[in-house]
Amino acid sequence: MIRLFAVAFLLLLSMALPARAHVVEAGADLRVTQSFAAGEVTLVVAGVSRVPASLRVSAQAVHPTSLRLELELRSLTDGSRSTGSVSVGQSAAALRAGHVGPHELRVRAGDEVSLIPLRVLVPTSAPWTMLMDGAFLVAGLLVVGGVLAGRMSRLVVGGASAAASLAVAVMLLAPYLPAAQPEGAAPVADPGRPYAQGRFSTSPALPATGAEFTLILRLTDGATGRPLDDLAVHHEAPAHLVVTSEGGAVFRHVHPLRTGPGVLAVRLRVPHPGRYLAYAEIERQDSGGQLLSGAFEVSGAAPPDASSQETATPRVTPAAPAAGSPATIEISPEGPIKPWLGMPGHLIVRSGDGVHLAHVHGTAAGASALRFTLTLPEPGRYLAWAQYAVEGRLVTRSFTLEVRR
Repeated sequence: MIRLFAVAFLLLLSMALPARAHVVEAGADLRVTQSFAAGEVTLVVAGVSRVPASLRVSAQAVHPTSLRLELELRSLTDGSRSTGSVSVGQSAAALRAGHVGPHELRVRAGDEVSLIPLRVLVPTSAPWTMLMDGAFLVAGLLVVGGVLAGRMSRLVVGGASAAASLAVAVMLLAPYLPAAQPEGAAPVADPGRPYAQGRFSTSPALPATGAEFTLILRLTDGATGRPLDDLAVHHEAPAHLVVTSEGGAVFRHVHPLRTGPGVLAVRLRVPHPGRYLAYAEIERQDSGGQLLSGAFEVSGAAPPDASSQETATPRVTPAAPAAGSPATIEISPEGPIKPWLGMPGHLIVRSGDGVHLAHVHGTAAGASALRFTLTLPEPGRYLAWAQYAVEGRLVTRSFTLEVRR
């Protein structure tokens, strides 16, 4: 048994990997999706193991595009800067990060600019992690030394057993102990920050059908009234913006650019005039998520070639969903699904009157189905849009749900 333990210990040592450093959280790259007028791009900022270091930034897109991005990394600590450029699907740019802490990544695509806050972090080991590693090392050294010397005294066996027991105990308790703060992390804020206040506007004030306009969301702190600038990246974007025409004929799910503290903006075109509803899903650092809503008007007449949405005939279980009870919706995609925004699929559901909006994530149900489960709060007619990436394109398919009492 002792010999077996020694062999197992040596195998564990040989398979041990160094802790991976990170930009946002341990073991994960930072992925930020942004909607430029020329197309939607996901920027991937790779983790670093130490500083100073090269911060590698690449660009990915569901739709093939030749979009080129000009990059500038600026330290918010000492103002130092590093520049580069990257094209979608091409080699990553290398930007120099001289130290840990807060930075801002400036991304330019044509005349559009997005300012992405990020922190360069280097992980540190918690005291109990070092205690566990030390105990395992002591146990292993005692056992291996005893085996090699051909003498396993009671003192050696007892010491190895005690060290191994301590290491196992710490290992079992580790998931319940607070993680060590990485070097360069922001101070942990008290949870339960005030809700954000959001105000939507457009430029120009009255957009015209078929013409490009900018939808702007200004965020302020609910307590101080100051610009709110502590959004967390969730599901690969600081904010998810859904825009629908009141009747549901037009649907957009985009990811606005941060153009300044507390200001998000995105360029849009819509094919129909009338009233539009806007919903922004945001999440503050160290706090919960929130849904902000607003509305705006579009003038003009619908062009004769206004495109219609792709429709779907989903399988709904139960066939007549009831308010307050879960329902399962299955969609059959056209081919193999690739993750988009970190998920196999997304389902946006809006009540007919626009009061309720739900955003749920799907799971792959075998090779030929995408499954969503949700609960709708009230009876009535709901408009729904399923989204997924397949064959190099983002597919949006619409349908309606009738929910009974």
